[in-house]
Amino acid sequence: MFVDRARIFVKSGKGGDGHVSFRREKYVPNGGPDGGDGGKGGDVIFEVDEGLNTLIDFRHIRKYKAENGEEGGKKNCHGKNGSDIVIKVPEGTVIKEAQSGQVITDMSGENKRVILLKGGKGGNGNQHYATSTMQAPKYAQPGQEAQELELLLELKVIADVGLVGFPNVGKSTFLSVVTNARPKIANYHFTTLNPNLGVVDLEGTGGFVIADIPGLIEGASEGVGLGHEFLRHIERTKVIIHIVDAAGTEGRDPIEDIYAINKELEAYNPDIAKRPQVIAANKIDAIYDDGESENNIEKLKAEFEPQGIKVFPISAVSGQNLKDLLYEVYNMLQEIDEEPTVFAQEYFPEMAATYGDMPYTVEYDEEEDEYVVEGPRIEKMLGYTNLESEKGFTFFQNFLKENGILEELENLGISEGDTVRMYGLSFDYYK
Repeated sequence: MFVDRARIFVKSGKGGDGHVSFRREKYVPNGGPDGGDGGKGGDVIFEVDEGLNTLIDFRHIRKYKAENGEEGGKKNCHGKNGSDIVIKVPEGTVIKEAQSGQVITDMSGENKRVILLKGGKGGNGNQHYATSTMQAPKYAQPGQEAQELELLLELKVIADVGLVGFPNVGKSTFLSVVTNARPKIANYHFTTLNPNLGVVDLEGTGGFVIADIPGLIEGASEGVGLGHEFLRHIERTKVIIHIVDAAGTEGRDPIEDIYAINKELEAYNPDIAKRPQVIAANKIDAIYDDGESENNIEKLKAEFEPQGIKVFPISAVSGQNLKDLLYEVYNMLQEIDEEPTVFAQEYFPEMAATYGDMPYTVEYDEEEDEYVVEGPRIEKMLGYTNLESEKGFTFFQNFLKENGILEELENLGISEGDTVRMYGLSFDYYK
């Protein structure tokens, strides 16, 4: 089964908490603080695996989590760092933030390995807070929180040239003859389900990569059938080859087919429809001297060559005129002086982690006539600070000042003697 889209959840590791401990040694009655630092949480890393060409593995595993850092230990022991999690994807996978659909990174070209989410930093042990006036600090720093994201993975194949055409016009046969690809070929009246890639080796050239984009149908740009699933694979291609059945073996009008496909390309992404095109009028080996079939070639040339689109009568089965077509496509590629399409970053996880989750809220409760400060960081700080100690209370006040909480209170109009409530604890405010 070919799968080119997946939705997954990823989470980095939380940093380990710093440790609170004191030396307990014989003949050292007043040992100083020796709490070790917490370990760093593991990162979430995406890596290109050249052996993959589908996202099918993500159908079975949807949650990926790096390891948390360990808490620091006594005797200045540093907590163990959490293990990273490395997620393997095929080249050409575009990673997006699921809710907004914005691109985080495109695993293409030189972009083979990306640290998508960083693990939280480990917290400092209480040894870091000893001063000449506070020789026995009873608090340590908690580890930094993990980051998490819901992601949308989309595989957009990497190819110079895209083959498009309605089902059963000979695209798979064409690809198998001109490249090293080995797609399944049969006289199906439904489309190939796998975009097949192959390399065209032309004498005297560097060759190029060609992709058989599964057969399109009208309405594909609106998601009819598997339209969107297949159209995304043509977004990186530089040149488009339209393959049509010039012999009319399926009773189709090749001119109408080309206009129908261009209409779908235009509706999906107007930029794609503007890319250079060439028409391969296939199955000329099946044209008989009935006048009508031969006339299809002339009609195609009369219709499209004035628009600058060349028409090549070919036979994918016998190989007739294939070299002429391939050299023309190669020359078209040489005239396009641009790098392969790589989707730019639109979403930045680090900024989202910084601004998306406010560390605290400061509000005035009119009914209780109190100022209320809440938030996960406040709650955690209260949990590891000894407020009964003058030094601990001073440390907590400095935390409130450094994080802008005292400024927020002043902006709300707090006065000396007013009450501030934090998770069940009440304080009188004094400058």
